Amino acid sequence: MVYNNLMRLPLITCFSALFLIGSCAIFVDEYQNNQKEIIDFLLADLPIPEDSKIKKDSTILLGNGDNVSGRILLDSKSSPSENLIFYTEQAAASGWELMSSKVGQEITLIYFKNGRYATLQMAPQRSFTSFMVGKINSSINISITFDSPFQGLTDNTN
Repeated sequence: MVYNNLMRLPLITCFSALFLIGSCAIFVDEYQNNQKEIIDFLLADLPIPEDSKIKKDSTILLGNGDNVSGRILLDSKSSPSENLIFYTEQAAASGWELMSSKVGQEITLIYFKNGRYATLQMAPQRSFTSFMVGKINSSINISITFDSPFQGLTDNTN
């Protein structure tokens, strides 16, 4: 009888650990879903690649609509060149005008729309897994700024 109880303890521990690990994946996916909804609401006119994951420690947005500024950091399963094609097509379709670009190992695109600038920097992100699969992922840094530092502020001096 004591032997059976001792055998159950490792099984219970193993199943508990599997449950906790599985639960963590649910919370991470929920965070990603919530953040993408918030970004879609605050910055609806700037496309975000579907395969991207938001880096929560470094992402911050202030304001809404045409008065949004801040930074979004993403990890994408697409290569920098694939993301270059995505942004070239999708940003133009959303009304963003390409002002400047630099294409090399790292890619920088600067777009303008409604008094706002969006600077997109895409860099290769190499890992052991991507090396084994033969695919390079991307790190994307998106900065949104105003044409004027006071845009979006109202004048209440009447």
